[in-house]
Amino acid sequence: MIFKKYGTQLLLLAALIVSLVVSLFTDQIDDYYMDIALNAGINIILAVSLNLVNGHTGQFSLGHAAFMAVGAYGSAVLTLQAGAPMAAAFGGGVFGHGLVFVIALLVGGIFAALLGWMVGVPSLRLRGDYLAIVTLGFNEIIRVVFTNTNADGPFGGALGLKGIEPYTNFFWVFAIAAVSVYVVGSMVNSTYGRGFLVVRDDEVAGESMGINTVRYKVTAFVIGAFFAGLAGGLYAHLRTTISAEGFGFLKSVDVVVMVILGGMGSTLGVVIAAVVLTVLNEYLRDFEQYRMIVFSLILIIMMIVRPQGLLPNVVLQRKKKTT
Repeated sequence: MIFKKYGTQLLLLAALIVSLVVSLFTDQIDDYYMDIALNAGINIILAVSLNLVNGHTGQFSLGHAAFMAVGAYGSAVLTLQAGAPMAAAFGGGVFGHGLVFVIALLVGGIFAALLGWMVGVPSLRLRGDYLAIVTLGFNEIIRVVFTNTNADGPFGGALGLKGIEPYTNFFWVFAIAAVSVYVVGSMVNSTYGRGFLVVRDDEVAGESMGINTVRYKVTAFVIGAFFAGLAGGLYAHLRTTISAEGFGFLKSVDVVVMVILGGMGSTLGVVIAAVVLTVLNEYLRDFEQYRMIVFSLILIIMMIVRPQGLLPNVVLQRKKKTT
């Protein structure tokens, strides 16, 4: 009875506990495999957050890497410029540095969410291909802006930022991944979240019933951008070196491919696709020039063999059966 009523909360608590326990034993795990696991966790956050926009709300955004970049630069600048005095003010040690990292992640996420709102309000009145073009252009604007800043400035210009504190570990990555899955899943399955599905299924019918579809689209855009910003902060403090070139159009395409392969609107499918593509990407490291060819072939095969993705949206399937 308790699990039936609080099942998702208990699963979230279990995921947080497992993340904490595993993080205590990461010294016994090979660094190479740990790096792949952390990349997979960050990609899970990116894919789940984009799935709220592309999958659940039915919009097509190609600018997710831009929000990741804003989160990465925002959090990295804070820890580089004010991390040491802040940690000292908090008492230093693991607690002080951990608190600084949490603040930095939140700052990066909030900056990304604010930018998502600023871009989303005017552009989400567009639909289909027009929205994809606008978000693609936005991605390139963010990349060019960071690239052309002063090399001596806080963003480091084309060379990017170096010497970022390596705060990211197994607990932070998979705890935030679990929270992102929980938040997105809870929102979509809530009464309020049905508005996202209305926007996806029939926006015109929703508007005719008095539903403010723009508000739902902007909400999905802002929440997706916030979690992408958190993923960017985790990425910056994992790699310790970032540059704008790492957040270009191809990074956005990678995340879109994860969402499509996982199944538009399927949270579990997207999580599986993020892990599979992260591992595949690692295997293709020695064949970088063929990576996009392989990804394109996978997409073509999936569209022919299984267009609904690895795991289709269960809610949508049930709806089709009942109708």
